Amino acid sequence: MSLNLDKLRAETPGVRDVVHFNNAGAALMPEPVLAAQIEHLKLEARIGGYEAAAQEAERCSSVYESVARLIGASVPEIALVENATVAWDMAFYALPFAKGDRILTAETEYAANYIAYLQVAKRVGAIVETVPSRASGELDTAALEEMIDERVKLISITHVPTNGGLVNPAAEVGRIARKHGITYLLDACQTIGHMPVYVEKVGCDILSATGRKYLRGPRGTGFLYIRKGLLETLEPPMIDLFAATWTGPDSYKLRPDAKRFENWENNYAARLGLGVAADYALRVGLQEIWDRIQALAARMRKGLGAVDGVVLRDIGATQCGIVTFSLEDIPASGIKKSLTACDINVSVSGPSSTLLDAMRRDLPEIVRASVHYYNSETEVDALIDAISEISAKRN
Repeated sequence: MSLNLDKLRAETPGVRDVVHFNNAGAALMPEPVLAAQIEHLKLEARIGGYEAAAQEAERCSSVYESVARLIGASVPEIALVENATVAWDMAFYALPFAKGDRILTAETEYAANYIAYLQVAKRVGAIVETVPSRASGELDTAALEEMIDERVKLISITHVPTNGGLVNPAAEVGRIARKHGITYLLDACQTIGHMPVYVEKVGCDILSATGRKYLRGPRGTGFLYIRKGLLETLEPPMIDLFAATWTGPDSYKLRPDAKRFENWENNYAARLGLGVAADYALRVGLQEIWDRIQALAARMRKGLGAVDGVVLRDIGATQCGIVTFSLEDIPASGIKKSLTACDINVSVSGPSSTLLDAMRRDLPEIVRASVHYYNSETEVDALIDAISEISAKRN
């Protein structure tokens, strides 16, 4: 089924003001997502925050159902949190590690996650190891299998790294993790809303995600999935009276579901927006979204590749909607400034965000242009034309 681009763009107010290729940072929200938040904020202003939450309790509860449907999980396996970092950290720091335990990750791993690995290694003596990449750039699953032994306690990768355009073979990793009974943590921050991701198919035990990126939800929203069998064995690194019940002077009891990873206070308006964003993506169609994004990204890569001085920086056998490039003699920050003057949004990705990959490929600071399904071919061509003009001025 093809997408109705005119309708989708009509429901995206931002496209009237900018050409937005920073969807891997924060996508443009559709009107229903914006309306859900504004309506609830007005209700809070009118009757009070607690009272508004009570009145809209059913709608707030349905957000868990929407998120669960999005990734093929059950409602008790979903926690709603402030962002993907909180989701990932709450799960990672709940996992028990001891001296000599091995954590396996990818060469393209995101800085925030790798720093957390290093902190645990520093604290308890765990060992962080990177799995070699295939020649095409993604994690080498044959090499991963060869690295498995009884000391491996966690396999943790980013599904779509913050730059480079590649899609790591998440389901292949999942099969290896399940075969050996190893906990598997998948950072799906750039994946949810970008392509179909179903936890049973992927085989992950834990998945973290954000609302603001390809899901087109509000900033300050995220969610965590933890497989039921694992969930029951984990105690979050921080708990409060929502995560647990105070049962006696010296005792407490954790909630039985993933909400043990939440705390009592939250942004109800933003959560409602997150639920609408999940429903919106499901209505558009996850496969249709993925097909559209791949087509637009391929058009962008082809056009940029023909521009004098442009070096495409993307890798991976399967490439996604994140297109990265540099232009000879012009820093990425200068390119971004020039594009901003043309009302074209992109972002800049520095080597420190994926340090191992940047060192391995000798990457400079690069431009990241991330397409979404609501972008038009005309917008893609406008970016290519703008880069052509910037390139021509070098001489």
